Amino acid sequence: MKTTFIIVAVIAIALAIYSFRNHVTPEKKAAMLAETPKSFYELTYTDIAGNTVSMSQYKGKYVLCVNVASKCGHTPQYAKLQKLYDEHKDKLVIIGFPCNQFLGQEPGSEKEISDFCEKNYGVTFPLASKVNVKGGDQHPVYTWLMNKDANGVSDDKVEWNFHKVLVSPEGAWLKAYSAGSDPMDIAADLK
Repeated sequence: MKTTFIIVAVIAIALAIYSFRNHVTPEKKAAMLAETPKSFYELTYTDIAGNTVSMSQYKGKYVLCVNVASKCGHTPQYAKLQKLYDEHKDKLVIIGFPCNQFLGQEPGSEKEISDFCEKNYGVTFPLASKVNVKGGDQHPVYTWLMNKDANGVSDDKVEWNFHKVLVSPEGAWLKAYSAGSDPMDIAADLK
């Protein structure tokens, strides 16, 4: 019983520290929003090979942004994301954003992540370099995706790896999908 109590106490303390570390003050959030473009197509990200990519190159297609990780219970979703991409790549781009903010489930380097995705799941959709999807160092793409003040439609929150957000071919925020949602269900929202 004593061991169980100690384990629970350690987990509670770790979660409290983790939550505090990722806390964003209202001032920091306002500054992040002020620096974030209001148009999805003004955003950029660095791909897994180190190249800057503009979201404007995806105009006219749906864009599905997914925070991904190689050591997560949802990691097998890579296979369904690849299938969704293969079946709809004429009108859909999927961008995987590796993130190590959820229990360190994406510890690898960009090369290790890329090799893992290709070898284990045949991933051909674009992958970004590792980003933060929440907290004070949140990537601008995720600041836009998660904040109604930036995207003009909805507030959202990434709770875990494989959270998905769909953006319309016109660059409008459309819908968020929980980490456990089946990627293949997204096909119904691709009109």
